Amino acid sequence: MSVKLLGLCLLLGLLCQSWADDQMCLTSASSCDECIQSGLECAWCTAPNSNIRCQTLKELRRAGCRKRHMYNPQGRLQVVKNDSSTEPSIATAMFIQPQELSLRLRPGVSHPFPLTITMPTDQPITELTMDTSPLPAGLNLTFSSILKGNPLVVQVNVEAARCPSERDDSTQRQNRTGPWTVLITPRGFSLSVKTEITLECQCDCTKNREKNSPGCSNRGDLVCGQCECQQPYAGQQCQRGSDSFISPNEDFCRSGPNAPVCSGRGNCVAGFCECERRVNPKERYSGRYCECSNFDCPYQNSSICGGRGKCECGECICDDDWTGEDCGCSMETASCMATNQNLCSNKGMCQCGKCICEPPHTGPTCEDCPVCHGTCRQHVDCVECRAFGTGAKKDRCDQECGYLTVTLVETQDDMPQPGESIAFCKMRSSDDCVLYYTFSRTPSVGEATVVRAKECPRGL
Repeated sequence: MSVKLLGLCLLLGLLCQSWADDQMCLTSASSCDECIQSGLECAWCTAPNSNIRCQTLKELRRAGCRKRHMYNPQGRLQVVKNDSSTEPSIATAMFIQPQELSLRLRPGVSHPFPLTITMPTDQPITELTMDTSPLPAGLNLTFSSILKGNPLVVQVNVEAARCPSERDDSTQRQNRTGPWTVLITPRGFSLSVKTEITLECQCDCTKNREKNSPGCSNRGDLVCGQCECQQPYAGQQCQRGSDSFISPNEDFCRSGPNAPVCSGRGNCVAGFCECERRVNPKERYSGRYCECSNFDCPYQNSSICGGRGKCECGECICDDDWTGEDCGCSMETASCMATNQNLCSNKGMCQCGKCICEPPHTGPTCEDCPVCHGTCRQHVDCVECRAFGTGAKKDRCDQECGYLTVTLVETQDDMPQPGESIAFCKMRSSDDCVLYYTFSRTPSVGEATVVRAKECPRGL
């Protein structure tokens, strides 16, 4: 009973974690600022006309947002001043490195940095102090020792739980993102480290507002990839007035003279296509004429693009190491490597992880060639010991010739006909007789058909 209960608890935990991961980002965020504040893993797509804005980096990539359009600040640390000490090794004054830092901090991301403190030889360090009164609630600095002794190396960890909100006190509302200055000082000394901290609660792209942008029909500002329309306009490109419902000229919504309006997948509003929404929220139409989709791509193993790529405008964009129309072709070559460390033995091409051999070469890595010169000589000793129990390998036949299956026939007429994969062999045996046999190979074994009677010189 206790085992079943434990299993149920683990299952519920996994389900809850899965649900939490799915709910991580505020997909309905109306701005980049709101998005990056909704979760540590949340990023904003700044691509114009994107149908997805706020999601994790993984989901933005799967939705077709290019890396250059993904805004996902992780903070950065800049050393502003880091002078070296000019004092001799036995110093009478304290020295700290670095002396000044500037830190841009995204809430939820911990930023550590080291301080090296050299103390006077006759005065051990006691503790570090700092004035945190300028800092908002939830912004914390902690210390931990990395290397004890003189000099002493201390790690400072800076982390903010969240961005200050408008519900916080009036002082914090006036300065919600900083910068704030913190002085870190060894107790009993006047020398300190100046640390300037700024919270990344606002997106840098908001500073690059494009006024009356052509991408917004010259009726709004383009901010972080989306239009902020002037009154009374609305729509993804500010193309719709408050009284606009039907386009006066649907020709602007056709890809050609006789093409359907918005490719039959949307409505023409003020000369722009507004694509239909799909029942499945992960499926969508896009493009100027709604001509593209992210779901109308080849399937492989019941998954679109084989689960190894994303569908963009009806075409699979495959993940690394995969190719093909449906991303079903592996670019991995290890399975094509022959024992001589050459791909397909240099006798073929490695395609989708398999060797395509040049005739008459065969086998998984094109190492086999039953009709090539030398094949008969290579296997004659094993044919003799397996068929007659004689020859050079008769004492170790089971160990060295176990790969070979032998069938005895009465005459040459009973042998298989030579062909692309079957070699006809006439070889001299250890007793100076002539053996007639055919040889072929499957992926796992060799097969020989041997004439029971040898041709021997008179007197043998």
